[in-house]
Amino acid sequence: MERQNQTLVTEFLLSGLIDNPKWNIHFFIFFLFIYLVTLIGNICMISLICYSTTLHNPMYFFLGHLSFSDLCYSSVITPKILNNMLTSRMVISFKGCATQLFFFGLFVGTECFLVTVMAYDRYLAICNPLIYIIIMSKKLQMELVGAAYAGGFLTTMIHTSCTFRLSYCGSNNINHFFCDIPPLLKLSCSDTFMSELFMFLLSSFLGTLSVVIIIFSYVNIIYAILKMKSSAGRQKAFSTCSSHLMVVSLFFGTAIFVYARPLSSYSIEKDKLISFFYTVVIPMLNPIIYSLRNTQVRMALFKVLYKA
Repeated sequence: MERQNQTLVTEFLLSGLIDNPKWNIHFFIFFLFIYLVTLIGNICMISLICYSTTLHNPMYFFLGHLSFSDLCYSSVITPKILNNMLTSRMVISFKGCATQLFFFGLFVGTECFLVTVMAYDRYLAICNPLIYIIIMSKKLQMELVGAAYAGGFLTTMIHTSCTFRLSYCGSNNINHFFCDIPPLLKLSCSDTFMSELFMFLLSSFLGTLSVVIIIFSYVNIIYAILKMKSSAGRQKAFSTCSSHLMVVSLFFGTAIFVYARPLSSYSIEKDKLISFFYTVVIPMLNPIIYSLRNTQVRMALFKVLYKA
């Protein structure tokens, strides 16, 4: 019976960010601009890391994958928003919704693990500089990145299966601009308690684990920096860590607020705005933050532009 009920909903209607269709063209231009900046910024960052030999070290290897993750999860969401704004028909098929949720969760989960890996990398580089290169071998780099993608895949498999094993036999109006877990659970005509509890516990556990590793890493980093006698060394260390700290604060601050809390405290309008920030704006900001606040990236960029 559950499977039969589930097939009754063949598509979902997305409400979008605004209620007035007259504003669609203005928001289309705004979203298109952000998406183009996101594409250009992250592609340039990946290309710069690949091209510049000065950036061939573990920190920028992880940063390249972070840019790839930003590029992918922005591309899962934004093109569909742009298409819906042009056609004024906010529709996504049932399978399309499941696919969007899966790939969005894959790259968001991967990004969560990547920023944690990057904090651990900075901890090793600053607190154990003499053996850093030995510990952070190419093999370990590949294993850490592989673990980040595997963690993202496993997490999104669990979240997507928990969400779409439920029945959707009533309203198909998603009060959101993309297929996200909380508004989908609100539409289900099944008992969502166990799915909701399991996903809440999983998100809370992974979020807490990542935050604990990041806090541990940066407590030790700050302690090591304060012990440095050279002001130039302290400045360089702070420069390489400040960009990552900003990215971590933006990403975890918004993601934890949306996902690591019970559905009963979910507020549609407020969470739409926060979701817009981490799905559309943060992927655009990350390469800007790293290029503006990281001296090594700026120098590599100037060298490439000078040679061109």
